Amino acid sequence: MSALFDKIAQNKKNQVILFIAYVVLTGLGLFLLPDSTIAFLLLLFSILVLYYLNFNLRAKWVTGIAILAVLVPLIASHSDSYQTYMEVGTLVGIYCAMALGLNIVVGFAGLLDLGFIAFFAVGAYTYAIFASGQASKFMPFGHYPLPGDTFWIFIFVGALVAALFGILLGIPVLRVRGDYLAIVTLGFGEIIRILLNNMDHPLNITNGSMGIASITPPKFFGISIGNASQFYYIALGIFLVVIYVVRKLENSKLGRSWKAVRDNEIAAQAMGIPLVKTKLAAFAIGASFSGMMGAVFAAKQMFVDATSFTYLESTMVLVMVILGGMGSVPGVILGAAVVIILRTQVLTNISDWLSQMSTNYGIPIPPALSPEKMQLLIFGLLLIIFALYRTQGLIPHKNRKVDVELLKKESAAAALEREKSTSGGADS
Repeated sequence: MSALFDKIAQNKKNQVILFIAYVVLTGLGLFLLPDSTIAFLLLLFSILVLYYLNFNLRAKWVTGIAILAVLVPLIASHSDSYQTYMEVGTLVGIYCAMALGLNIVVGFAGLLDLGFIAFFAVGAYTYAIFASGQASKFMPFGHYPLPGDTFWIFIFVGALVAALFGILLGIPVLRVRGDYLAIVTLGFGEIIRILLNNMDHPLNITNGSMGIASITPPKFFGISIGNASQFYYIALGIFLVVIYVVRKLENSKLGRSWKAVRDNEIAAQAMGIPLVKTKLAAFAIGASFSGMMGAVFAAKQMFVDATSFTYLESTMVLVMVILGGMGSVPGVILGAAVVIILRTQVLTNISDWLSQMSTNYGIPIPPALSPEKMQLLIFGLLLIIFALYRTQGLIPHKNRKVDVELLKKESAAAALEREKSTSGGADS
């Protein structure tokens, strides 16, 4: 039986048929059971199935984008839970991009950062201050709030400001590594949060603990963007750009330098890799992705305050990277998706179900063991199980395969060319 299954699975035509059948069945399930979280998650699971199929890489990209951008929103739009589903999708896109940014710092460069949420906060406040009346309280010129059309500019402004803060963090910690680096970055994250919470005097820049409300929603060709289904496409678009940039960086000269620094700083420096520039580039580029998504988060929530950027959030992003597989781009994406879906959908639904059981059947639940309070405990237990049985992450990092024979031929051809050029120069 297993041999027959393997034979079917290895045939590309059979894979296409089975995958289409799976997408059709799960899509039909979501259409017939529009408010079923399980049906929604099964349809999203098709992206993971697609990753493991023996398809052409371009075909995988096109199919995956079609499922996420067309199929899922189209089928989910028939449900009363449509905006809830799109809210989950938006959060997954935001945190996936953030996790990919942290993966550059932790997974590629090996620099443990426990204050990464600070860059998210910087991006969020950058847009919130100028897209509300807050800027008029300390800016002597200009008219505020800025119109919603400027949101698209502030995506890049948030990235630049966050990158600047990443460099400011990187400069004093260049000589620190390991546990000391973790402590310094943790302190940096807390300093940023406390500053944002107290910068309401002598100049009222962030409005202190009251936060910034009434943030202008984005506009796209005059159309106001305000609901989750619209922000879903913004988050998806930025997320796809981040994936493309990260994959290009991973196999670039800079990406190889990051991995060399991660494996052995002394050996990397001996090979001529500039440690200062390499580490600062990791902090700056990773922070820029977080700053971009911070601007999206502020526009979506239309309100920001310092309580959204606590140490727990930094830890959660780090958990996404470790759970998915440090250094693995698809692994980090899967880790972020799993964590967000567990927190926002699965555990919430379990809590609601237990509460209904208690109400309907009169089962007393002590206040200390209420489902709402036990969510983090259940979440932690699930992470422990994942860590025990998937020590390298859900999708471990795989080094790029190199054709040794091809490299030898290219090296021999290059040596032959050098000999010809040398002999030619000598003859002349």
